[in-house]
Amino acid sequence: MQTICDREARISMPGTPGTKAGKWMDYKLVMNTAVLAGEMMLRSGAETYRVEDTINHILRTADTETVEASVMMTGIVATIGNPDMEPITVIKRVQKRGTNLNRIMRVNEISRKYCAGELTLETAYNELKSIGGKQYPVWIYNLATVLVPAGFAPLFGGGILETAAAAFVGAVLALVVTVGKRLQINGFILDTLSSFGLAVAAALLKRFCPGLDEDIVIISAIMPMVPGVAITNAVRDTLQGDYISGGARILEAFLKAAAVALGVGAAMALTGLMYPGGGNL
Repeated sequence: MQTICDREARISMPGTPGTKAGKWMDYKLVMNTAVLAGEMMLRSGAETYRVEDTINHILRTADTETVEASVMMTGIVATIGNPDMEPITVIKRVQKRGTNLNRIMRVNEISRKYCAGELTLETAYNELKSIGGKQYPVWIYNLATVLVPAGFAPLFGGGILETAAAAFVGAVLALVVTVGKRLQINGFILDTLSSFGLAVAAALLKRFCPGLDEDIVIISAIMPMVPGVAITNAVRDTLQGDYISGGARILEAFLKAAAVALGVGAAMALTGLMYPGGGNL
């Protein structure tokens, strides 16, 4: 079994091992490593209870008397302390969130190796910092945005015409999302514009192809925008007793769904005014 001295020797930074200043630097690096891991997981769509568990496991390697971590969907608060030292507390605001399961897996792997003693603290911190942002290039994401609607169209009863139309509308969706992210448009507005663009594209295709089932095309095209992960994590956080995070995720999913409905409704109303009496338009 590892002793406290063994643990401190393993996490100590070069230069001043064993001194009060050296230990404080050790504690600070442990804190920075834990908060960095938690931030990356939270930004990648991990559940708050999972983030708290990872942060607590890393902080406990400092062998301090006080170890506390509180994670909400928008931020992290963590603290460690001993009777002979001033507590170290970090508050980290997390604004951008998405879904990146590969990043969550890599952070968990590094955390487990460090807590098992297979990695030094400096190595774990550097490996966390080296984890990149996106797993795939933009064109892969755009290709998936085209193929997903095309794959859902037959499931909703569409034929070859609806499948091809869904792929085209998916390309429009990919274009709007890519441009919107480059312009750093607010998420709610971008979701509204994206759903508006795909609904207008579907309505125009219906105008030139009267036999096209516009409803199937629109429903298939909005599938990449459905907040399925947010709803799942909201349920899991709520069942774990994290009611604030669970409620926040439910609200996030509701706002995303409302943005999609608003965009599609506005597009259908606009095309109905432009082409009155045009069937579904």
